[in-house]
Amino acid sequence: MTDIPAPLAAPLTFGVYTGVRLEVEHPDSVPKAAQLGLEPPRYCGQCGRRMVVQVRPDGWSARCSRHGTVDSVELAQR
Repeated sequence: MTDIPAPLAAPLTFGVYTGVRLEVEHPDSVPKAAQLGLEPPRYCGQCGRRMVVQVRPDGWSARCSRHGTVDSVELAQR
């Protein structure tokens, strides 16, 4: 069992910043802010659906309607 929440659990099928299948996603399509770790994931890595993202002063949370919720606190990304 993995400790990473389901929307970001490995193996990922879709890019979490673009929603495009990883095998066709071009590395340059990931926004610069996301490459620097300044942007929360916007798409579920399992199904590619757009997630509901809440940005807070102390981090962020993102919810996929099919795969659940992930929080930056769980990933130690604050």
